Amino acid sequence: MSAGRSFITLTPEIVSGGSESSLRSILRCETPSSSLDHVPRSYPEANIDISSQSGESDTTYQIPDSQTVLLLHGVRQKYELTDGHPIPATHHDHELLVRNETIGLNPIDWKSPDYGFGIPELPYISGRESSGTVVQAPRSTSRIKVNDKVIVISTDYRDLRKATYQEYTIASDFNVVRIPREITPSQGATLGVAYVAASLALGLCLGVDFTQSHDGPNLLELVRGVPEASLPQDIRDECLRGILSSEGAKSGDWIAIWGGSSTSASIAVQLARLVGLKVALVVDNAKHGLRLSENPILRPDLLVDSHDPERAVAILRANTKGRLRFGIDTVGKETCERLLGALGPVDVNKQASVNSPPNTPPTEPTLLAHLVGLNGFPKREAPAGVVFHTIPVKLYHEVPDIGEVLSQWLETLLAARAVVPPRIIDVEDGLHNVNKGLDRMRKGEISGGKLLVDLGTR
Repeated sequence: MSAGRSFITLTPEIVSGGSESSLRSILRCETPSSSLDHVPRSYPEANIDISSQSGESDTTYQIPDSQTVLLLHGVRQKYELTDGHPIPATHHDHELLVRNETIGLNPIDWKSPDYGFGIPELPYISGRESSGTVVQAPRSTSRIKVNDKVIVISTDYRDLRKATYQEYTIASDFNVVRIPREITPSQGATLGVAYVAASLALGLCLGVDFTQSHDGPNLLELVRGVPEASLPQDIRDECLRGILSSEGAKSGDWIAIWGGSSTSASIAVQLARLVGLKVALVVDNAKHGLRLSENPILRPDLLVDSHDPERAVAILRANTKGRLRFGIDTVGKETCERLLGALGPVDVNKQASVNSPPNTPPTEPTLLAHLVGLNGFPKREAPAGVVFHTIPVKLYHEVPDIGEVLSQWLETLLAARAVVPPRIIDVEDGLHNVNKGLDRMRKGEISGGKLLVDLGTR
């Protein structure tokens, strides 16, 4: 990848905000069919205690012939509660069936039907994350067993079997996370897509090495060890040429996150602090300032009010002494433009010896700044010295090695309390109240946390 150009596609499931046009622009990709059953995945299992969350692994479940789902029949329509819908079937040996118990609502679930994008077919089933019980295990050898309590992370929005607005969901075993006793199953429904977004943004787009943090991954190294042909074509540039390993974010570096109250930001803050990054959060202080400043887990090194964007940029530049090289925007094009103004490449040659001949070429390159946009970028190209990054979420569900590593690491982080799930703002009851919950999100009533729906199927 070259500086000054944005590229790749962010699957819409993880989008937490943004305009219709910016959201529509991220839907250019197709999910090619691929045979994943024969891809070896030999990673040591996370050493976690899930005994309090699971029953006997030899339990046999009687799976019904049909289920209740929410169907979307058209643009600008409500989801319709539908009985008698078929139970989805597994297609591959690595797939399993989960009985959903709690589902997490995401902004894309209402923006997609309102604006008419991200709907590959009609009728459509939405829903990107849930927690529940495994009622049918994979046919292949797997760390996932029947009766495990798991988090389902569904980033493959084109496969309706994997959607969570239904009583039963199909998932690949490398896209589910066993729930440790340190969190509740309801908490498990809050953080799936946020974790995938945050870990890929930091570990791949910004080059953070997590190997010293609870046996985490070096995603750059892992991804660049995957045969190029195994990577979806539309994300290869980001995966293979997005950032040099030598210029990734390291302990002591600053990272700024604009839209710091989002669930993706809450996970990104925690992951960044694990490796010693200094974190600046830009938020609406009137809504979120006190909560964040008093939370020892989420409290940043620098909390900046977004009310006056120009002032916010000035504060970021002053406190980072113009050396801010890493940024994540979770809001949209306008705020991404603002955050861009706070970034400044670092010229590592400015302290070169004064005795050097004036025409001596630099011995080291200028370190580029890197900006990740979850919901679009400014219309102009990135200026010289700055690289735009879009999260290659497809890695999680299309490259089993990467999905497995990320899922197992989340198990470890949760069991060690190294990552705490986002706060639960409220819980609606039953699939029939999903529309009510989405209306609350449309009105802006849900901010700084997660709205869940309890299906009452325990």
